[in-house]
Amino acid sequence: MTKEDYATVLEYLPNGYPLEKKMMPIVQAIGKENFTLLEIVPRRGIEIEIGEDLYIGEGKRDKVYYILGRLKRERLTETAKNQLQEAITKRIGESEEKIVKFFNESPAINKRIHQIELLPGIGKKHMKEILKQREEKPFESLQEMKERITNLPDPEKAVEKRIFQELTQIEKYNLFTA
Repeated sequence: MTKEDYATVLEYLPNGYPLEKKMMPIVQAIGKENFTLLEIVPRRGIEIEIGEDLYIGEGKRDKVYYILGRLKRERLTETAKNQLQEAITKRIGESEEKIVKFFNESPAINKRIHQIELLPGIGKKHMKEILKQREEKPFESLQEMKERITNLPDPEKAVEKRIFQELTQIEKYNLFTA
């Protein structure tokens, strides 16, 4: 897993968490590369907008004082959860190649279950058809995938839902998040 260089702001709490004694401003954010949930302490006197991308990589950070650490899923605010959905949708729209690569290269987890089956809306029947089709010829785009497999649920939406599940619930297998 590579380190994140940018994070999208999900929630800005200028006075910190409501029920805690510390009055330290907190930003709840999600990494752009690996979907890492992070708690960030912004610099003093800086305006932070929900949805903006902050530089959190090595070297000088203009808006970030330091990264507090990973954000636990239980601490996500309702606003952050809503923003999380939007951030995932946006990121998936920007990374069609990665999704196509997942469908072309994903392995079985064990003899009874395949990674593709773990996507919401895609069961054994669709999984077998995807495996058969990718053996004949690897998929080049999501559109081509939909054309070659009849009645396939939207692969983008399935991946989006899976990433949201992995970030907000405890899953036995994480396909897209650490």
